[in-house]
Amino acid sequence: MSEASSYIIVTGAAGFIGSRMVKYLNELGVRNLILVDDFGIEAKRKNWEQSAYAHIVERYNLIDWLELHQPKIECIIHLGARTDTTEFDYSIHETLNVEYSKAVWKYCTLHQIPLIYASSAATYGDGALGYNDDHEVVSKLQPLNPYGISKNEFDKWALAQNEHPPFWAGLKFFNVYGPDEYHKGRMASVIWHAFNQIQKEGYVKLFKSHRPDFKDGEQLRDFVYVKDVVSVIEWIRKSMDHGLWTIDHNGLYNLGTGQARTFIDLVKATFAGLDMQPTIQFIDMPEDIRDKYQYFTEANMQKLRNAGYTAPFTSLEAGVNDYVRNYLRTLG
Repeated sequence: MSEASSYIIVTGAAGFIGSRMVKYLNELGVRNLILVDDFGIEAKRKNWEQSAYAHIVERYNLIDWLELHQPKIECIIHLGARTDTTEFDYSIHETLNVEYSKAVWKYCTLHQIPLIYASSAATYGDGALGYNDDHEVVSKLQPLNPYGISKNEFDKWALAQNEHPPFWAGLKFFNVYGPDEYHKGRMASVIWHAFNQIQKEGYVKLFKSHRPDFKDGEQLRDFVYVKDVVSVIEWIRKSMDHGLWTIDHNGLYNLGTGQARTFIDLVKATFAGLDMQPTIQFIDMPEDIRDKYQYFTEANMQKLRNAGYTAPFTSLEAGVNDYVRNYLRTLG
């Protein structure tokens, strides 16, 4: 433990957002990183093996490893989670998304380490209470699946703690898309699925609407580019490090763009990235998700803006164009 005077920990470092976080930090010249994940998953190997880091630690060994080596930690960026919204065994989500997160929180509290962690817009359920990141609403939210429930349970627990890290932020990610999500399968973004469908079939299938107030394909999401997500995380980390983040800033923050867009918009942008005219077919939504499907999400981003974040968010067209032209098309 002599390579660096202090370290930044990134959990979920082999996953989608975590691996992009590591790459972004590397681009900024940051290499004093401790990567944490289940590194035995072969499908995720190329997400992290080319990255620069000081140590890798297996996910469930983290706390023991830290107690053994006692490195000086600048910040923990906790992005590791079970993110499968179609996994209905709550105990699986509880272990990683609640209990593991509590252990990370307690370590940060004990050692006075700033913490940035991933919450989710899935906590908002069907959106009946809106998409405002006010703390008062958290206990009233009714997520639609075990994943959302687990994320909200941790948020509730965190807000109830009298003892907490010196600085902390829980980020409610909306629909994140971008490079290095290829391993997520069914849980990958619609852009990833659309791209692969177009390559194979020449058209894209979208879910029909099963509500009279939404036309087919006009269900709305707040799609946010992963490059923007990691930029926000790094801005928060630097604000904490440079004394610009006070205890009054601690809490939950939405992380979307603040602009909902339709799935049709997204698919048209994907076709445009392939220099093709859009062809869309509408199919019935699987019954297992029909009752738990969000028709509209849009982040209220005022709280993050009030905290001082001023950078613009990438438009859907620009983000999808970058993703398709500079990443997905190069893989083929």
